[in-house]
Amino acid sequence: MFRLFALFSGLFFALCAPATAQDAPRILAIGDSLMAWHGVSGQSIADVVAKQLGEPVINNSVGGAKIIHALPITGALGMRIDSQFQPKGWDWVIMTGGGNDLFLGCGCRACDRRISRMIDPTGQTGDIPKLIARIRATGARIVYIGYLRSPGVGSVIDVCLPFGNTLEERITNMAQRDSGVTFLSLADLTPDGDRSMHGLDMIHPSVKASRLIGTQVARIIQKADKSR
Repeated sequence: MFRLFALFSGLFFALCAPATAQDAPRILAIGDSLMAWHGVSGQSIADVVAKQLGEPVINNSVGGAKIIHALPITGALGMRIDSQFQPKGWDWVIMTGGGNDLFLGCGCRACDRRISRMIDPTGQTGDIPKLIARIRATGARIVYIGYLRSPGVGSVIDVCLPFGNTLEERITNMAQRDSGVTFLSLADLTPDGDRSMHGLDMIHPSVKASRLIGTQVARIIQKADKSR
């Protein structure tokens, strides 16, 4: 009887014990609507990564969030991407960012200046490298995801393509300087004329695109984890 009581007591305390640091989620996702899209249905990029890896991914991304956001209250609530990151022992941070700064931020004026404020041509200065350095200082590794391209079908953001390419070239330069940062380009993900990668607005990712992107991110993390 005593042994049976001890067995059930041990099981009870094991189930009710607070989570240890090892049980805590180790992957954080931050960014804009590319990351947040399909979150309500559990099919966002972060959700796909979680399913592929079989572990939780905390998704702090917010639709419409920017790298540069001047309003303090909404910025602190997640509309400024750097506020979405809090150092809590993350092993990985999956992130997006910069697209809304071009499409919504510069209003087709002074985009060159806005890009340079986010990141300079060498990838060493600006708000993006500053955020990357802050994350890397905690020991976390980063997967920085680029943006989908239009499939040769009209989209309201097509005019931003040259500036988006410049932004991503600079992020690539930054990533090449740090083995702990991987830039995942989506430039070749959308075949010409293929609408299936986008939602009806021709801006945001479809469920299919989120699944493909999340799978690529999961593979990057798995490969890097195995090599450590």
